[in-house]
Amino acid sequence: MKQLPFYLTIVLGLILFSCKKEEKTIKQQPNVILILIDDQGYGDISALGNTFINTPNIDALHGVSARFTDYHVSPTCAPTRAALLTGRHNNRIGVWHTVNGRSLILEREITMAQIFKENGYATSMFGKWHLGDNYPFRPEDKGFEEVLTHGGGGMGQTMDYWDNDYFDDMYLHNGQLKRYEGYSADVWFDEAIKWIGSKEDKPFFCYIPSNTAHSNYNVEDKYYKDLEGNEDIPHAPFLGMIRNIDENLGKLVSYLKENNKLDNTILLFTTDNGTAQGAKTEGHRLDGYIKKGYNAGMRGVKASKYEGGHRVPLFIHWKDGNIAMGKDINELTAHYDILPTLIDLCDLNVDSKIKFDGESMVPLINGDNTSFKDRIVITNSQRVENPEPWRRTSLMQGSWRLVDSTELYNLKTDPEQRHNIADQYPEKVEAYKEAYKKWWKDISPSYKDQPYIIIGHEKENPSTLYGHDWHTDREASPWHQRHIRTGYIDNGHWLVRVAEEGKYSLKLRRWPIETGLALNAKAPIRPALPGTSVSKSKASKVLNIQEAKISIQDIELTKSVNPNEEYVEFNIDLKKGETQLQTWFTLDTKEVLGAYYVTVEKL
Repeated sequence: MKQLPFYLTIVLGLILFSCKKEEKTIKQQPNVILILIDDQGYGDISALGNTFINTPNIDALHGVSARFTDYHVSPTCAPTRAALLTGRHNNRIGVWHTVNGRSLILEREITMAQIFKENGYATSMFGKWHLGDNYPFRPEDKGFEEVLTHGGGGMGQTMDYWDNDYFDDMYLHNGQLKRYEGYSADVWFDEAIKWIGSKEDKPFFCYIPSNTAHSNYNVEDKYYKDLEGNEDIPHAPFLGMIRNIDENLGKLVSYLKENNKLDNTILLFTTDNGTAQGAKTEGHRLDGYIKKGYNAGMRGVKASKYEGGHRVPLFIHWKDGNIAMGKDINELTAHYDILPTLIDLCDLNVDSKIKFDGESMVPLINGDNTSFKDRIVITNSQRVENPEPWRRTSLMQGSWRLVDSTELYNLKTDPEQRHNIADQYPEKVEAYKEAYKKWWKDISPSYKDQPYIIIGHEKENPSTLYGHDWHTDREASPWHQRHIRTGYIDNGHWLVRVAEEGKYSLKLRRWPIETGLALNAKAPIRPALPGTSVSKSKASKVLNIQEAKISIQDIELTKSVNPNEEYVEFNIDLKKGETQLQTWFTLDTKEVLGAYYVTVEKL
């Protein structure tokens, strides 16, 4: 073999050395595991004062972490997830609701997973997404390479596989339905551990957003039977779910320790809103004072504009990064601070065009609170199609809270927010109103930006559209989506973008395709699961559908219905571009509802 010239040997050697150095640097970057628990509040942890249950593994993590004691999220789940994953206020990125098409993250937004992936990380998620079930909003469209998830914002909602009940369910693995044995939270953590074990060649980012402890509160009896009968406990199965979460956290930490992965892993534990069932209020269902259970002395629960609705736990642990001592950090922080913090800790490269609303909490961890002293954080719970100024809003600065522009509280002297002192501090109220006005002016231009589901695209064809994502003019409850399956009368339209001109098939259904049920069918009642106290499913109604209608672009078509068929099909020619799609089923009673499921396929 002919020898290379000396200078080429030197050049190649330098290139190989550089590659090996870069490879070594990438491998030494910290791994990241972000755990987001659904509906668990600040007070649902024994280390934070709850005496009704023990959470030994969460407590152990609390003991060796930076603990953010004044950390705030949105009052409900999808908005929190949007802000957490983008570092931007959820209102700015189109997610201020959990239904009505306003749980869909805007297509333009860049997520944490995309940033980690661009920086050489392997990325994955296991659990609840709730930021869109169609292209271009799915986790696989937003930077996650490995995805295991269920549909919608909770099991039993329209997007979820029919009759999923937390046990031995059908989940989407990288876009394909697959049945998994075991309890849902166990599956998320077990599959995450398997995936982590396969990543030896590069750093990883693993997102575990458990669907528990969200309703329907299905969990094995062994986790809560000893709590039943205690009159001070509002909901024993809810606390049982948290015990299961604690067990899974312990399993994950043990695995990381045994496989020498814990020390160089940034482990974050947090939740998405205030407690759902750990405390009960008197008076207002969401905003009242706690009369039963425990919520760390705060007013309100999940979805409340008061402290108990949006102040939640956040623990960060990283031994190799010297974040391994129990330390309380009391400055005001928020969900959109997490991504800038991870960018800082992991030294990630980020497109300078991305403008974060949050900022790195690393200075706080290191004892410097300079940039956090006077900051203002604003949370709100809009739950309408078009946001309204001051709607269920809390403006926070230090210990001060201005609620709905008219109520002022100082948490130092009034942690339960019982005494409105707005009339004692008119200048402070006016200053906060001016700060809010400036914030609203900055953020409100994005309200005109619409989330369009893309149909006829190679990445998702066919697409199934769900009533969950209807845009409507009324204020919707997230719980109404479960009633769709039992005969809820409602309608709305989808915002869609036709990817390519051509002929399309639209199949209108009342029931999801996997049921095989006819349009006029009554769904069977499912018996309780063996070995649990899971209640039977609700009976559905027979809906005698007589006529079907669609409207899209400049097309309106009507057909008579054979109620014994599973669907009504329309074949139409569509042009490329943005439009609205609406459907109607007319009943024999002349009542009208929309098709809860529409399968759209470019032929």
